[in-house]
Amino acid sequence: MSHLEPQMISVQTHLRDQVANALRAALIAGELRPGVIYSAPTLASKLGVSATPVREAMLDLAREGLVEAVRNKGFRVTEMTEQDLDEFTEIRTMLEVPVVGRVTATATVEQLEALRAPAQQIVAAARAHDVLAYVEADHRFHLELLALAGNRHLVTVVSDLRKRSRLFGLARLDEAGRLVASAQEHVELLDLMVAGRVREAEECMRRHLAHVRTLWADGRAHAEDREPALRAGGR
Repeated sequence: MSHLEPQMISVQTHLRDQVANALRAALIAGELRPGVIYSAPTLASKLGVSATPVREAMLDLAREGLVEAVRNKGFRVTEMTEQDLDEFTEIRTMLEVPVVGRVTATATVEQLEALRAPAQQIVAAARAHDVLAYVEADHRFHLELLALAGNRHLVTVVSDLRKRSRLFGLARLDEAGRLVASAQEHVELLDLMVAGRVREAEECMRRHLAHVRTLWADGRAHAEDREPALRAGGR
């Protein structure tokens, strides 16, 4: 099912937020292609809303680095290069690996076990081929883990990095059965942390981020190979 359909929009939450969530979902699924310019009226027609909330939502996505405004044309989906992927991975490794070690050494078992639910939700979502639930549970797990370090600015920085490195074409990787192994790494990491095995937990996080880097690259390649569901100008 396409995420760019009228039924994806509900009146129960703010229209701008609904549109932004639908567009994020389309990005993840690879329905919006990196490098392609999409007009607000075209997207609005697909979603069954006016162009105004689409423009507002696109501005939100632009602040997240997912799209960029193109004067008098619309919005271009941001392309990520191999250098971008390497740099995102390097920054996250520098930040998250030592934090995992510190949290493993200082957090209580109760605090760590509170992460069990999102870790299991990641695996369940991967097995159920629910890509959006996978992304949401993954986001929750990583940020709640980092929050145990007690540095709210760290959480903000990593959250921003995660938004900017969103997995284009992730649904295609899910179809190929590529997400379950990555999902299970969250449970493995948590088990090591609960056991107090600091060095092994750090190494597990390092491996996980390297694995995610591979998924980023493969997801981007799938998105580039796929014909876009929408063309600029409504074609």
